[in-house]
Amino acid sequence: MMDATSRWALPLLFAGQAQKELFHNEGLVIADALLHGAAESADLAVPPVDAEPGRCWIVATGGSNEWAGKDGAVAVASEGGWRFVTPRTGLNMWVVDRNVALFHDGTQWREAAVRDNGLYFGGDRVVGQRQDAIGDPTGGDVIDMEGRATIAAILDALRSHGLIAP
Repeated sequence: MMDATSRWALPLLFAGQAQKELFHNEGLVIADALLHGAAESADLAVPPVDAEPGRCWIVATGGSNEWAGKDGAVAVASEGGWRFVTPRTGLNMWVVDRNVALFHDGTQWREAAVRDNGLYFGGDRVVGQRQDAIGDPTGGDVIDMEGRATIAAILDALRSHGLIAP
């Protein structure tokens, strides 16, 4: 019989188990950290000294002190010390000091596709901030020049948004 859940290793309770409240509370601490999770930073390798219970960090490479050997884990400050959650594929955490969401791809943390300054795929911005509208061609005397100018403006907009290569 399992003693923890298979996905997040939340402790399971058993009939006749002594001090069930400890196991239950441990599970609640982990669930609380992951539910709509927010990490203060993903760039610290040393635990902060004044961490308030409930605050989370994603342990940076080279974790030391209480975070030694926990690189990439979600570190949760609690009244009883640090709790660590090994990330699983699809875990999303808002990172406060970067103002961006990170997601875990099963191997490493990556920045989310949707960010403040655009939409990214493979690290490349493919949609940027909205720019001024492209004017309609007017007149009719010099249709070829106006048509070329409008097409050039459309291409410039697509390039600046990252939708086509420069």
